[in-house]
Amino acid sequence: MPEILIVEDEEPLSLLLRYNLEAEGYKVNVSARGDEAELLLQESQPDLLLLDWMLPGLSGIELCRRLRARSETERMPIIMLTARGEESERIRGLATGADDYVVKPFSIPELMARVRAILRRAKPEVVSTMLKSGDIELDRETHRVRRTGREIHLGPTEFRLLEFLMSAPGRVYSREQLLDGVWGHDVYVDERTVDVHVGRLRKAINKGRMKDPIRTVRGAGYAFNDQFAIG
Repeated sequence: MPEILIVEDEEPLSLLLRYNLEAEGYKVNVSARGDEAELLLQESQPDLLLLDWMLPGLSGIELCRRLRARSETERMPIIMLTARGEESERIRGLATGADDYVVKPFSIPELMARVRAILRRAKPEVVSTMLKSGDIELDRETHRVRRTGREIHLGPTEFRLLEFLMSAPGRVYSREQLLDGVWGHDVYVDERTVDVHVGRLRKAINKGRMKDPIRTVRGAGYAFNDQFAIG
């Protein structure tokens, strides 16, 4: 599930962007200040950044410059949003390191197309409709899962859980991160619910002598082990 950070101080616009991006299946976080966004980006890096030019605390253009100077974020896809449409300003934005530049007011469908295009080019693994790891295949479009060619029937939550884990093989997710990524920020679910659904997912995908691709990391959470194989 691709993750996008919106840094925009116009609340109606950030709400509109969040709604449309989440409807497309992206995980979305929002910040209204440049300095706050800089702190968030030091903790974790999204798959794409939608960055307004004019922001309180720290301007978008300065934040973009700082991100490009850091090794952890120098290749992060960035789309700048701005009311400045002059050619000289567009050149300045792109020269600072933005991958694309969208002038307000803009068409939401056009922006969605630009987001998909940049993610497809920069991180093709996060927008691929088919996830494959070991002998497991997950089709995001048809919501079908197969293991060794045999179809596995999963409930909606188990499907989203498997998709989330398979999107970043090897990465360990805490129960809190899984709750945010699979259930969402606005839904209250007890962390023990994660264990219940992981158990159901394991029961569905592990048959016979097949090895369990979901690794439990004591005191940390769960990870999808991309090195698994049939036992």
